[in-house]
Amino acid sequence: MKLPNGPKTPGFVQRMQWVLNPLKFMETTAAVYGDCFTARPTGKPSVVFSNPQAIQDIFTARPDQFYVGRANGIFRALLGDYSMMLLDDAPHQRQRKLLAPPLHGDHLRSYGQLIWNITEQVISTWEIGKPFPVRLSMTEISLRVILQTVFGLQEGQRYEKLKLLIQSVLKLSSSPLKALPLFFPLLQQDLGPWSPWGQFKLLKKKVDDLIYAEIQELRDTPDPSRSDILSLMMSAQDNDGKPMTDQEIRDELITLLMAGHEASTSAMTWALYWIHLLPEVHKKLLQELDSIEGNASIDILMKLPYLDAVCCETLRLYPIIMLPSTRMTKTPIRVMDYEFPAGTLLVPSIYLTHHRPDLYPQPKQFRPERFLERKYSQYEFLPFGGGSRRCIGMAFAMFEMKVVLARVLLHLDLAIVGNRRVKPIRRGVTLAPSDGEWLVATSLHEKEVSIPISV
Repeated sequence: MKLPNGPKTPGFVQRMQWVLNPLKFMETTAAVYGDCFTARPTGKPSVVFSNPQAIQDIFTARPDQFYVGRANGIFRALLGDYSMMLLDDAPHQRQRKLLAPPLHGDHLRSYGQLIWNITEQVISTWEIGKPFPVRLSMTEISLRVILQTVFGLQEGQRYEKLKLLIQSVLKLSSSPLKALPLFFPLLQQDLGPWSPWGQFKLLKKKVDDLIYAEIQELRDTPDPSRSDILSLMMSAQDNDGKPMTDQEIRDELITLLMAGHEASTSAMTWALYWIHLLPEVHKKLLQELDSIEGNASIDILMKLPYLDAVCCETLRLYPIIMLPSTRMTKTPIRVMDYEFPAGTLLVPSIYLTHHRPDLYPQPKQFRPERFLERKYSQYEFLPFGGGSRRCIGMAFAMFEMKVVLARVLLHLDLAIVGNRRVKPIRRGVTLAPSDGEWLVATSLHEKEVSIPISV
């Protein structure tokens, strides 16, 4: 069948537009061709959707109707062959089942005090009256949280080495130009340690060496009292009683580390920006947080309606992942009124869906109240993707975001510096806020409290 219409510019040009200015590329294309169009940023035609009914058709289709790993090979060089993001069918279901328990329920809630304390340690370094780099501070919090909750590492030699190496790897894709090798395989040439891809491979090996050393140490001296995600992964067994291999554990750790760290950093940075840019949002949120003083637990904090609405609106306006996992059809499939043959790439657009005026009136405005006035379906609000490929770290990400925001707002009064504006930019495969020292602590919160984050 004939694919939906789309831009006629060469695939190379579309790829450059997608890398350098993805929001403009998506918005201008959707303005011309509507909520279903065919783009070619990868060279192959990809059908992009922003209609909730089309997204529902894709997310509710049988998982065995798609190839996902084959359609998302761009991540393989970093994540590895056994990352859950790149597995299909039974292997994907097995990994998901093994990974789910540590990221939900009581295991998740047990990390509350740790995240609270890490946030307190980082924000205690902010000087009153001195602007600070917000994203850098949120990076520090997110990285410490991951190293301690996921890897179970405490401050020490291996902790510091891994922290520095991860920061170095992330810097390699910290701008659209630096991210080019991810999207142009011809640039993935190892020309020595001074070449971009050579640096990446060298850093990747050093990270892998540290991770495998940590795995081996845990195998040699198992500690049943540990509750970090790595320890829980190593003790998990599938239905046949088989544990995960070292390579499977490594690939899943890297996936949690890279995807989780970048997503949490950007989401928390955006939230602080909008909260302090809009006085009414800040006032309402602080009133809600102050109201739970002396009667707080992690469950109460997680259920605060306005805090939840602020987090949801943050993820709606500039979703960290603009597109969920691309699906390649194995067999012909019907999506709304379209019939697509096998081999078609189907791409739900999170960003375009979140900016539909019929779903979100005045979509460019930050207005948390919309999430209090209406309940959105999982096909209308999808910051973590959906269907069988929904991000397994969704609960962890929302949990961390709420704890960090609560600790910051209850500790300090903050203000935007002058008329500074934060803009969305590409960082690797994510959409992130621009850097800069645009926030300043003006005073300690007049009613400093210490909420016991108890289970």
